[in-house]
Amino acid sequence: MKSYFDLKGQTAIVTGCSTGLGVQMAKALANQGANIVAVARRLDKIEAVASEIKEEFGVKTLAVRCDITDTQAVDDMVKKVMETFGRIDILINNAGTGAVAPAEDITDEQFNNEINIDLFGTFRVARAVAKVAMIPAKYGRIINIASMYGLVGNKVAPCSPYHAAKGGVVNMTRALAAEWGKYNITVNAICPGYFYSPLTKETLDSDFFQQNAQTMIPLSRYGNEGELDSAAIFLAAPSSAYVTGVALPVDGGYTSM
Repeated sequence: MKSYFDLKGQTAIVTGCSTGLGVQMAKALANQGANIVAVARRLDKIEAVASEIKEEFGVKTLAVRCDITDTQAVDDMVKKVMETFGRIDILINNAGTGAVAPAEDITDEQFNNEINIDLFGTFRVARAVAKVAMIPAKYGRIINIASMYGLVGNKVAPCSPYHAAKGGVVNMTRALAAEWGKYNITVNAICPGYFYSPLTKETLDSDFFQQNAQTMIPLSRYGNEGELDSAAIFLAAPSSAYVTGVALPVDGGYTSM
């Protein structure tokens, strides 16, 4: 019997792996047998995550503190992963931020910070991983976490720099897919909608956001924990070799309307 989503023996880096969706996707890959490198700025958080994943799934794990706005830190992180595992098969570029303010009040600093983290940060990590690990191996799965707001605008939470950065991630994904396809590297983006987490629960359960879900989302609700996992596993799988350059919305149908 063929196992379409078996990741045993593979090594996956997940950035932004201290909380929320990053941890959920890391656990999803570990559940399929992948060794996990948890990357974020808060060392205590990722060490706890790495320990929990190792205990729960029996895979090898590594926690590496890294600020994705620092090119040297990114290069050092990739070097450490290669020294530890000797390979990087999967990269989930999940680290990001989000400034919410009316466009006319956004400062230069806010806009630059958004682009530097969400867009340039994603590129920095992809560049380092591809150059050092994936291109030499002639294999790789890069999954960039964009947003449904990388595909459309919105009237609920004004965040034009976030839209710009995530829209950039979507088209950069296409560009890297086109450029690195000859190395058997696939590059895809997931575009999540709003998901429940400890940080978002109160907001999403408010009357305003519940009404918004009924009006704007065909499934009439926000995403639950674990509902992004299958998309990550699908795009990470060796059997998904002919899927590249895709922006996959996981948004309850929000961008279909």
